[in-house]
Amino acid sequence: MEQLGLGIGWRPEIADAVEELASAEGPERVRWVEVVAENICPGHLPDSLVRLRGRGVTVVPHGVSLGLGGAERPDPQRLAALAERAEALGAPLVTEHIAFVRAGGAATGSPRLEAGHLLPVPRSRDALEVLVENVRIAQDSLPVPLALENVAALFGWPDDDMGEGAFLAELAGRTGVKLLVDVANLHTNRVNRGEDPVEALDALPDGALAYVHVAGGAERDGIWHDTHAHPVPGPVLEVLEALCERHRPPGVLLERDDDFPPLPELAGELRSVRRVLERSGRSSRVG
Repeated sequence: MEQLGLGIGWRPEIADAVEELASAEGPERVRWVEVVAENICPGHLPDSLVRLRGRGVTVVPHGVSLGLGGAERPDPQRLAALAERAEALGAPLVTEHIAFVRAGGAATGSPRLEAGHLLPVPRSRDALEVLVENVRIAQDSLPVPLALENVAALFGWPDDDMGEGAFLAELAGRTGVKLLVDVANLHTNRVNRGEDPVEALDALPDGALAYVHVAGGAERDGIWHDTHAHPVPGPVLEVLEALCERHRPPGVLLERDDDFPPLPELAGELRSVRRVLERSGRSSRVG
C-alpha cells in the first residue's frame, strides 16, 4: 500500500487553509487529502483540488453512498461514478464504509428508504457473507484498490456474534480489501457500546491498513457523538497511539466536517497527531 503520510479531509470551507498546510515546512504539513466522492464532479473539479494535484498532493475519493453492507448487490451506476472520480483524481485507491444506507425497493415490495446515515452492519456470519460478496463485486468494478472504514454506532444488533476486530480481519482475509481504520469510531463504540478498541486493534491482520482517520466528537448524556466538529480529544489520540504501537499506518488523516476552525487550530491538531506518531516510533514511516 502506498505511503501517504499526514493528511487532512479537503472541504470547500477550508480549501485555502488546506493549500497552506500543503505548503507548510513544519510538522503540520499535509501530503495528501481526502474528498467526499459524491461532492465532486469529475469534469469540473474545484480549482483548489486541481492546484493541489498539480503540486503533487495525492487526492483520495471517499464514498458514502454505496451501502456495501446492504442486502442488495452494489448499484452499477454508483460503482461507475466512484470509478470515474478515482480516474479523474488520479487516485491510488478509493474508500467506502462497512455500512448499509438504504433498504426496501422492488425486491421487497416496499418503498425504497434512504437512511441518510451510515448504519452498522450486524457482525454475524450471514451479514459477513453478504458483505464479502458485495465487496468482491465492487473490487471488480473499480480501477484502483478499495479500502473500507469501520463506522461509529449507537447500538449493536441482537445477532452479533463477532467482535469488531475479528469481523474486520475476516473481511480483509477473505476479500483482500484494505482497511481504513477510524480510531475516533473505535472510541465512539467504546463509549456507546462498551467495546474495547485495543481488542479490535489486536485482531487486525498485519499489512491490512490502508490508512487511519482521526476526528473529534462530544459526549452528551453519556452518548458519544462523532461530530467531526470538535477538536480531537485525548482518548482518540490514545487509541491512535495504541494502533501505531501494533501496526504500521501508511497514512493518518484528520477529518473535520463542521464548525471549521481557523488555520492555526487545524495546524495545531495536525501537530498533535504528529506527536503521537513520534512517540510511537512510527514517525519515519508516516511522512
